[in-house]
Amino acid sequence: MALSKERKNEVLSLYETWLKESEALLLAEYTGLSMAQIDELRSSIRNAGGEFHVVKNTLGKLAFQNAGLEPPEDYFIGSTAFGIAYDDPPGIAKIIKDFSKDHEVVSIKGGFMDGQFVDANTINALAELPPLPVVQGQLLGVINAPATKLARILTEPGRSLAQVIKAHAEAAPA
Repeated sequence: MALSKERKNEVLSLYETWLKESEALLLAEYTGLSMAQIDELRSSIRNAGGEFHVVKNTLGKLAFQNAGLEPPEDYFIGSTAFGIAYDDPPGIAKIIKDFSKDHEVVSIKGGFMDGQFVDANTINALAELPPLPVVQGQLLGVINAPATKLARILTEPGRSLAQVIKAHAEAAPA
């Protein structure tokens, strides 16, 4: 069904908004998925703080061009969907990659991050990174480790002295 000029402008504006507001925008091929499967993928991505939308190739390409970006030609061939990551690009990439293991018709074409296009291999490598909460926990552990060690070192002499005094007190005749 053809879109009216007014509706095309609305859709184009929406695509441009996604491009501006997201940390990363992943492009995926989805030919052969049923609506139920697309909804399942959308739900998984939504739970991770992102969005998944089927897009019109010509309008998607135009949205990038309006932003001053020239997308690779193969990004807008065949069926195209945007996986939009607002907070956690590795998390959204991982969801799409894991979904593609069960549904071979889904594949990552590439993406857009930090003002530049990245290929499918880069997105797949990004999907291998641990989720953001895990990385935050690891970073907190690294930051906290020296302070914990220092606290143990500073309390050790006092603890040792207390043990010596206690041992003498217990050994002394009553």
